[in-house]
Amino acid sequence: MNAEVRAIKTPAEQALHNAYEGARAALPGKGELAAMREEAFKRFDAKGLPHRRVEEWKYTDLRALMRDALPLAAPPDAAGKSKAKDAGKVFASVDCRRLVFVDGAFVAELSDLTAELGLTIGSMAVALAKGDALVAAHVGKVFETEDAAVALNTALMGDGAVIHVSAATVLARPIHLVFASGETPSSGFIRSLIVVEKGARAIIAESHESSASQVNCALELVIGDNAQVDYFKATQTRGLHVASLLLTVGAKAQFNTFALNSDASLVRNQSFVRFAGEGSTGGLRGVNLLRGKDHVDTTMQIEHAAGHCASREQFKSVLDDQSHNVFQGKIVVKPHAQKTDTKMMTRALLLSDEAEADNKPELEIFADDVVCGHGATAGALDPGLKFYLMSRGIDDKQAEALLIQAFIGETVEEIAHEGFREAIMTAALSWLEARG
Repeated sequence: MNAEVRAIKTPAEQALHNAYEGARAALPGKGELAAMREEAFKRFDAKGLPHRRVEEWKYTDLRALMRDALPLAAPPDAAGKSKAKDAGKVFASVDCRRLVFVDGAFVAELSDLTAELGLTIGSMAVALAKGDALVAAHVGKVFETEDAAVALNTALMGDGAVIHVSAATVLARPIHLVFASGETPSSGFIRSLIVVEKGARAIIAESHESSASQVNCALELVIGDNAQVDYFKATQTRGLHVASLLLTVGAKAQFNTFALNSDASLVRNQSFVRFAGEGSTGGLRGVNLLRGKDHVDTTMQIEHAAGHCASREQFKSVLDDQSHNVFQGKIVVKPHAQKTDTKMMTRALLLSDEAEADNKPELEIFADDVVCGHGATAGALDPGLKFYLMSRGIDDKQAEALLIQAFIGETVEEIAHEGFREAIMTAALSWLEARG
């Protein structure tokens, strides 16, 4: 028999199926966009939630972890909007243009929509409904993938940000996308698009805060030739958070990303990055601070499709109690991507015998004139260094805090923007203080 056998749907998969069937007529976007939704949901419905037999999801079995699916979020009410005014505290010390979303819906009255030459800001829901040309040209096309979480996001995408930075524009301030949750636990499918044209410069920050919500968000980012983009993401959520970054980089461009995950119960951050033009450089870095039964999964696919490009990937994780950290990084060097220079490193610091770190770096190289390398380490605090500090009158917890700060500081110091560097380190120190 050649027919493919499909497992019986779990309650969560059945709820997602019903949610799509119930919402499809009201979802924004007609014509090609509606067809794209339909095709994406068919792909998801055929595969179901990703599970441990899917290699990329081996360590984050979403079918087992997601027992049920919460109802789709309703439009934000006054209580939710009031709560969102104080959201985004991680980056509050940085002077940013705030764009606020509550349960995935854009809230214009809480957002800074002051006009700026060369910058266009809008709501994804409105853009989809109007058939916006920029959205039609890029959504679902920046980095095509068969990933089930991305397919589900495409099928049910509701609102998000649409940001267009015109050629040669240098933004006056960073843009901070603030995603907050309302009082009622719900599920949200957020889709954002950012297009930074040739020679432009932009700094984008994104923060997610929620209690018990289920969030599936995706950001499609297009960086033009000779453009420069820095992207920061902070996730502090006690619910389920699955985020996908789909990124295409033009020629002679520069980009850097940094992800901070702290006080995050269940997070999967996945990045799909393609160097499409020659002579570009990129850095993907991050710090995970985990305790209790926190589970954070960082999975990346970096595709070097053009020559003379350089990339650096560096992630540090601190694990306490029964927390679990996953790092999966695959670098693919295409046949014509000669002179590629790429290095990947992940390090895990285990503060408990019950903590678990799974590291899986990979290289697929189809070019012969390249410099590529990867590494992974996991270990405990150095008892010699701890004893040295304690012999100088520093107590046990303070000595550990200093060593942990030094451990993550190597990665945080790579952040060029002083404001974001200090904000991220302050958040890390707050986590250390709460540890006691």
